[in-house]
Amino acid sequence: MTTVLFERTFERTLDRLVAAAVPGQAFEAWTFDDRDSRAEAERRLAAKGVQARIRSAYKPLLHAFLEEIDLAGVMAIEIAYPVLPHTPENRFRLETYPLAALVGDRELRFCARADGNPDYAVTLTGSDGHARHCRVRAPNRVHVDVAGATNLSPTGWYASGSDEIGERLETDYEAVFEAVIKAVSDHDWGTSEPFFDELNIRVELPSAEEDLAHPGERVSLREALHEDLYFSLLEVFLRKTGRPIGDRGLRPGQIVPEVVASDGRIALRIEMRALSGDPEECAFQPLDAAREPLAMAQIAAELEELGGKPLLAASRAGRKVRARHVAGSDAAVMISAGQHANETTGVVGALRAARRLLARAGAHFTVSPLENPDGYALHRRLRHDNPHHMHHAARFTAFGDDLEYRPRGVGTLHETEIRVGAERVSGARLHVNLHGYPAHEWTRPLSGYVPAGHGMWTVPKGFFLIMRYHESWSGPAEILLDKVTKRLARVPGLIEDNRRWIALFEAHAGDTGLRLVNGIPCLSAVDDRHAVPLTLITEYPDETIYDAAFVAGHTAQMETVLAAYDAWQEIAPAVA
Repeated sequence: MTTVLFERTFERTLDRLVAAAVPGQAFEAWTFDDRDSRAEAERRLAAKGVQARIRSAYKPLLHAFLEEIDLAGVMAIEIAYPVLPHTPENRFRLETYPLAALVGDRELRFCARADGNPDYAVTLTGSDGHARHCRVRAPNRVHVDVAGATNLSPTGWYASGSDEIGERLETDYEAVFEAVIKAVSDHDWGTSEPFFDELNIRVELPSAEEDLAHPGERVSLREALHEDLYFSLLEVFLRKTGRPIGDRGLRPGQIVPEVVASDGRIALRIEMRALSGDPEECAFQPLDAAREPLAMAQIAAELEELGGKPLLAASRAGRKVRARHVAGSDAAVMISAGQHANETTGVVGALRAARRLLARAGAHFTVSPLENPDGYALHRRLRHDNPHHMHHAARFTAFGDDLEYRPRGVGTLHETEIRVGAERVSGARLHVNLHGYPAHEWTRPLSGYVPAGHGMWTVPKGFFLIMRYHESWSGPAEILLDKVTKRLARVPGLIEDNRRWIALFEAHAGDTGLRLVNGIPCLSAVDDRHAVPLTLITEYPDETIYDAAFVAGHTAQMETVLAAYDAWQEIAPAVA
């Protein structure tokens, strides 16, 4: 059963530019289109006798290096990036990511310029000392976004041959986004959450992805639109309900932007759907060598093999949330994963660690490897069309909330009941909670570029740990971090991989904000929200990775669980 709320097709901006141009004309334009589409439009214009250069409005400095700037003979690059109001200081530096990984061994230096000019100034110095200078325009507009914040966001632009300044060009990409926001904002949703089962926003967009010469990185306008639509619609419902922006307890229902490739058509369809059933399952994989997210049937089978006492809860869509309690004489540890269902290496890592713990005499633990099966099923569905996107629409539950933020003692807990049950049966005072985050750049191009409230996550910085603890537990928390990181530092390749991630992050974003403990980046904070006094959270850049990178990810997750379990056996007697 579906209810269509809105349906429309859009004229493509490139087609409009070609149709409107007249022989003898010359112009520059910036649009949200892939390289080949822009080049084809230029050829069509040339055939009409029009001299045109059509550039990318998305990440213009990066595209200038990919498409126009010749680095032959260049030894050093200096980029003076603008610092402007209504945007983070490093925003325009972030937009150049991952340029530092693409220029080889050339020296690359960034410097801020606060002269109010919205362009990049690039200096290229050759081996002979000769310097070339060029300007790269970065068209932006000041506007108020759906969260009520004043933002500076990339936009389309048009300048005729005689006009050095030009004017804003509202592109098809921007028009689609605005149409979605208006249609959803204007609809009467009533006052009772959740407002729908699934709100599906299907966009057909003629945009090819461009792989970059750095593992996992590509330019994807489709992914950027998915991310901006999802988080903007969350903000629409947060404002409608009077909740503060960023409140993870909002339960609008499952918001699902599906931005798919087309052969030239730009179309939008917004509809309410029933919650989706289980997707077609994939084959079982050898657990230790799994090269992609596991089938849910395999997760259930792996848990069954562990034995112990089964724990069970139900998701909004009626899927089973499963866990196991293996009782023993050791100090108990809770192990969980899949709270955010697009973070998939933790699922495998939790099961691998549980297998190994099961072989030990006296082992005492609970393991709930997939706390959010509705989100996990959606992630599998979305990967069918866009296998390498991060898919934050699959992050939360089918209610649209973060299961960790549900108030206990108020209504049915659904998925959260599995965590409450694990706490109750085990009495654990340490919870190892396995997470991930984007393995490539995360942007919201039409809402200020940098994801609001998530600035620290926009560019990957490798594998790191977060330690949350009750205020009186700071001593055990520090001891635990020390012991765990010492062991993780011995995991082959982990420190070396982190150094590469961190170097690229620092080149584009500045300081990571993390402290190194035995070579592993860590963040510690007092947090009294949890019933369990110590929570160790992993953050592996795994949205969305495959093959050897996926194996490395779930190996790091497993090793963290085992290190934390062993460390806790040493620490627990002293804090009894």
